[in-house]
Amino acid sequence: MRRHFFTLLSFFIISTTIFAQNIQSPKDFLGYELGTRFTNHYRVVDYYQYLAKASNMIQLEEYGKTNEHRLLQIAYVSTPENLANLESIRKNHLANAGIGTSSASADKAIVWLSYNVHGNESSSTEASMKTIYELITSKKIWLQNTVVIIDPCINPDGRDRYVNWYNQVASVPYNSHQKAKEHDEPWPGGRPNHYLFDLNRDWAWATQVETRQRLKVYNKWLPHIHVDFHEQGINEPYYFAPAAEPFHEVITDWQRNFQIQIGKNHAGYFDKEGWLYFTRERFDLFYPSYGDTYPTFNGAIGMTYEQAGHGRAGLGIMTDEGDLLTLKDRIAHHHTTGLSTVEISSKNVDKLNAEFKKFFSNKDFTYKSYVLEGNQDRINKLTTLLDRHEIKYGFTANTTIKGYDYESNSQKSNKVNNALVVSTNQPKAKMVKVLFEPNAKLSDSVTYDITAWSIPYAYGLKTTASKTLVSTNAITKDSIIFNSDYGTSPAYIISWNSIKDAAFLSRLLKNKFRIRFTEKPIVYDGKKFDRGSLIITRSDNKNIANFNTSLADLANSSKIIMTKIGSGFSDNGVDLGSPDIKEIKMPKVAVMSGKTTSSLGFGELWYFFEQELKFPVTNINSESFSANTLNSFNVLVLPDGNYKEVFNNKQLQVLKNWISRGGKVIAMKGALRTFEGKEGFGLTKKEREKEDKKNEIISYAKSERKNISNYITGAIFKTKVDTTHPLGFGYNDSYFTLKLGSDAYDYLKKGYTVTYLEDNNVVSGFAGYKAAKNIKNTLVFGEQRIEKGSVIYMVDNPMFRAFWENGKLFFANAIFMVNNNSFEL
Repeated sequence: MRRHFFTLLSFFIISTTIFAQNIQSPKDFLGYELGTRFTNHYRVVDYYQYLAKASNMIQLEEYGKTNEHRLLQIAYVSTPENLANLESIRKNHLANAGIGTSSASADKAIVWLSYNVHGNESSSTEASMKTIYELITSKKIWLQNTVVIIDPCINPDGRDRYVNWYNQVASVPYNSHQKAKEHDEPWPGGRPNHYLFDLNRDWAWATQVETRQRLKVYNKWLPHIHVDFHEQGINEPYYFAPAAEPFHEVITDWQRNFQIQIGKNHAGYFDKEGWLYFTRERFDLFYPSYGDTYPTFNGAIGMTYEQAGHGRAGLGIMTDEGDLLTLKDRIAHHHTTGLSTVEISSKNVDKLNAEFKKFFSNKDFTYKSYVLEGNQDRINKLTTLLDRHEIKYGFTANTTIKGYDYESNSQKSNKVNNALVVSTNQPKAKMVKVLFEPNAKLSDSVTYDITAWSIPYAYGLKTTASKTLVSTNAITKDSIIFNSDYGTSPAYIISWNSIKDAAFLSRLLKNKFRIRFTEKPIVYDGKKFDRGSLIITRSDNKNIANFNTSLADLANSSKIIMTKIGSGFSDNGVDLGSPDIKEIKMPKVAVMSGKTTSSLGFGELWYFFEQELKFPVTNINSESFSANTLNSFNVLVLPDGNYKEVFNNKQLQVLKNWISRGGKVIAMKGALRTFEGKEGFGLTKKEREKEDKKNEIISYAKSERKNISNYITGAIFKTKVDTTHPLGFGYNDSYFTLKLGSDAYDYLKKGYTVTYLEDNNVVSGFAGYKAAKNIKNTLVFGEQRIEKGSVIYMVDNPMFRAFWENGKLFFANAIFMVNNNSFEL
């Protein structure tokens, strides 16, 4: 048997060597040595496609395109025999996760290497080319029992934004001085994707096209190992596993321990070269939407590797310690950890498969089922997300569920019918727990990201967590058809309670329909319609050809249910001609962008308008903003940012005059500081209570933990809502807000405090005791009228990372419902 093995091994080495002799290195193919210049994405694609033709150890799969039409692809790297049996290897592997069945046991390691999720952390894509070349030439012995999946560039749009800029401004030879222009990347930088989203925080929420397409492939494999290659500040050498606390409680002891083994393997190579590194600091495994945590919660050893450099480093830069950090150095370090990861995985195939199977076998959960009901549009959005993650679900019959009630934070019995059920009786059970549990257990309050994200709160759904498995019925998808044969009905009504309704309103306005909404509840034909309901009258739309058919086509394609009104005389409440039924004028919206704004905050709004609301807006540059800019618009949105340079006293007065004429400003998060305490604006910051200062000495080592008492790191709080105000239309009298900071403002004395905190009880996540104490009785969302116009203050960001679904209608209300008047342009 041993002799037979060595015969096969010799044949494999001889056959692959014949191919390797003719395979061009990155230097030979590109015409320059890696690290002497940055490689544009299309050239990276060319090299991978060349390798796939030149080698029998690579298969390419194109899995999508970016918003800017760049190719997304992965490479499968292994022996020719393994690649010929790739589908069988995949099925054998997934059978260990309880997905499908297989007649053969899994005997391969599956290693996935992801590069360049942040576009300006650009050394990793360069390193990927060196890594794949060496795997199929000098390191191919590891591929006998290993399949390596390489994604050379997760974020091509961001990468090319950075590379193109750098190539335009860099000196020849490069200038290593930190103040050189080539080390001062302009706004918004290459880090995010086209819509300026951080793709490394989008794995769980899957809002971006890159993520959605990648997940289709990732969930076909669920690898044993997943590495996300990054870069950090120029003065921090290299970080690799093991990760820092907190670890989410679903992470197994094996996952923790094997990270240590991997780290020690890397350390051997780094120590030999005299390279510095650190471990177990800063980068934790808690928030579920990272490229290390999402794979970890799906059974992998998920890891982040961080190389010094980032967008500042360019081809070479002097660190604060006076050392020259070059792109060649950065490539070498990432290349080394990439190969080291494959090596140790190849040496631990049996253990990887055994522990992977154990991960999916554990079904010891407190809550066995999560039962959700509420707005159908939000239920549908949630099931779409579950489908993207291949999480199974069903729907209940008419029954009573006993368990933890999310709304009241107590044990209750709730009657439900046709409610959505997501249970832990499935392969993705641990991911279900992570996403749906009411309050994730936090072992350490110092974290790298938000500490609360529970889907029931994010989607605004009434939820019960049950300790028993709840039986479900088969899933049915009902089609919605609106009957266009309504004769001469004077009007139609649409309920207003979801972003789908807002998107339909957007379509109607773009198609020149005149739309009204009601500021008071009305009843027609025995059916109650709440405040905000849309009303489309025949008399308003005489200019619309084939009114019934045109309206029906729009409603059907948008899957909107409309109710006909037989008469303008209501059963109860106001009639159609009431002054409380107001027309929605077409908003002309400008969104501020540029270096004064948070690129992420701007990107969230840009994405929302274009991809979700599909409503036309104009993005204006803060650096060229002037008084004349406002004359073409009646709504100005200020994303999170610092507008001190834009709105000096003179420009702020110009803005105030524009508002007085009927303009509307929507200020979000940091933008509120523009108006805080300024004359004519009713926004006042809540002053912290003075504390008795004890005569105590805080050591330097403990200062970080002392300071966290002043912070709120993404925690959930329950707020009150004034549902009679247009900003609160479509909501119940309570709302769960995701608070991302400790800024606190008093209730508006000259205006409407629409959404507010009466107490400071944390529903989920971490809030420092000083910060939490200060937010009691404070504003969350409100409106101040200034003559004909308005300023809408949003202390918390309802658009955060596009995943806090329940907050988005507040923003739509701010655009369409609040003080929508006939501002003359």
